[in-house]
Amino acid sequence: MDYLLALASDPAAWAALLTLVVMEVVLGIDNLIFISILSNKLPPAQRARTQRMGIMLALVLRLGLLGTVAWIAQLTQPAVTLLGHAFSWRDLILVGGGLFLVWKATTEMHHHVAPVKQARGAASQTVQLTVGAAIGQILLLDIVFSVDSIITAVGMTEHMPIMFVAVIAAVMAMLFAAQPLSRFIDRNPTIVTLALSFLLVIGMTLIAEGFGSHIPKAYIYAAMAFSAFVEGMNMLARRATSRRTEAAGE
Repeated sequence: MDYLLALASDPAAWAALLTLVVMEVVLGIDNLIFISILSNKLPPAQRARTQRMGIMLALVLRLGLLGTVAWIAQLTQPAVTLLGHAFSWRDLILVGGGLFLVWKATTEMHHHVAPVKQARGAASQTVQLTVGAAIGQILLLDIVFSVDSIITAVGMTEHMPIMFVAVIAAVMAMLFAAQPLSRFIDRNPTIVTLALSFLLVIGMTLIAEGFGSHIPKAYIYAAMAFSAFVEGMNMLARRATSRRTEAAGE
């Protein structure tokens, strides 16, 4: 109890908590985009429940991994050597998750831009596959993002209570934002292509990180933010054009 009181009265601890919450929320955006796109392929009645399950699985995984911080730290130690390059288990997890994310984003993009007849022909198969595999795919990406998230947390502070509070706050923010983001993506089809492109970039970033090429996250998120800004301007322009067309028709 004295330890918690001392931590609560330490301004440095509050600064670390705020920084870590922001970092965890930013890292959670990747996971949230994937969950939103995947859940939108389900029947409407099952979307909200799937989103909640996916996000709560992320919370359980991250809190569970926080309980094994010593084991998590060992994941950064070299485990295997391939082609003269030493890979840790974290590297292998990032490469595997990146490859899965690239494959998933490419596949979903193909379905999204496929001709109407082809899309209709594969529609029933896609829905069945998604209903049966949605939670499994979300769980797989939860593991990848959770490992990366916890390693980031361990690198920023040594205080376990701060890590727990930051992870819970970030996951609660994801839970709050999941349905609005999902509805926004569903109402704006062009956003799907943009979001899938984000996932493609994130997947390639994970692969690069796994091979030891560190790419500053700030560059990635700045590019994503600029792309989202441009798409927002395009959406406003389309709506303005539509309103002018409707006004001219009257």
